[in-house]
Amino acid sequence: MVRTLQLLTNAFPIWVLVMCGFSLWKPELFTWFDKPKIIMGLGLIMLGMGITLTFDDFKKVAKAPRPIFLGVIGQFLIMPFLGWAVAHLFQLPKEFAVGLILVSCCPGGTASNVVTYIARASLPLSLLMTMCSTFAAIFMTPLLTKGLAGQMVPVDGMGLFLSTVKVVLLPVITGLLLNQFAGKAIAPIKPAAPLASVILIGMICASIVGGNRDTIIDQGFSLFLAIATLHILAFAFGFGFAKVFRYEEQICRTVSIEVGMQNSGLGAVLAKEHFAALTAVPCAISAVFHSIIGSVLACYWRIRDEKKDS
Repeated sequence: MVRTLQLLTNAFPIWVLVMCGFSLWKPELFTWFDKPKIIMGLGLIMLGMGITLTFDDFKKVAKAPRPIFLGVIGQFLIMPFLGWAVAHLFQLPKEFAVGLILVSCCPGGTASNVVTYIARASLPLSLLMTMCSTFAAIFMTPLLTKGLAGQMVPVDGMGLFLSTVKVVLLPVITGLLLNQFAGKAIAPIKPAAPLASVILIGMICASIVGGNRDTIIDQGFSLFLAIATLHILAFAFGFGFAKVFRYEEQICRTVSIEVGMQNSGLGAVLAKEHFAALTAVPCAISAVFHSIIGSVLACYWRIRDEKKDS
């Protein structure tokens, strides 16, 4: 049963791609999953992340902080700059540009942990990077979004901060406390939590894609190209960033994946809460592209390792 759940979870990009494809075909299949449900869904995703954490994880950060902080710094240095640069390079419409910048300012997503596992990179390091970037995002995501997108549209920095606290900090801390003090009680649901997160991320993205179907069909090519460019560059820059500091291959892969894959669900929720409806579209499409690119890259690394071992 656990093996089956792992296989279904590892199919993350397929889930997202299929759901979004069906949503373009028949939007009503997913548009019922509206704003209140999206916010609740993200809260459940972050709760699921929280129940995988323990207080010992924070001790591990203190014992080996350098590679973890390298990934977090890369996350909030490389990606936001790339998001801003790509939005201007492709001259995206204002709503799309703001959405692209917003998602690039989000922390690493739980999908990065799945891709890290497939890539034979460092899963413990990935989990710790995701955890640290998620907590840092409470301050960094509103701050960076306001700084980089504030000239295009009014950005309510305090509103973004409070929303991030509500949909990230509170669920993660609740999950952490449940795992620490009621571990036996929640043990039966822990193996299913990653798959539930994958399905919910797919639902969030498909709902947004379905709700903006006509705009995506009319203007999709330039947006797709911009988002693909953003994530390809992010994976490459993330790998190079770790390489500059002479870290081993496994750590370079992990940093590459963490920098290249964002919490698109968080971006979508913040966009729905604080910006025009179209702002959420790049966040949803980002989930599709970073999942596909990350999975292809992970499979390449895995096959290369297997050839070396044979």
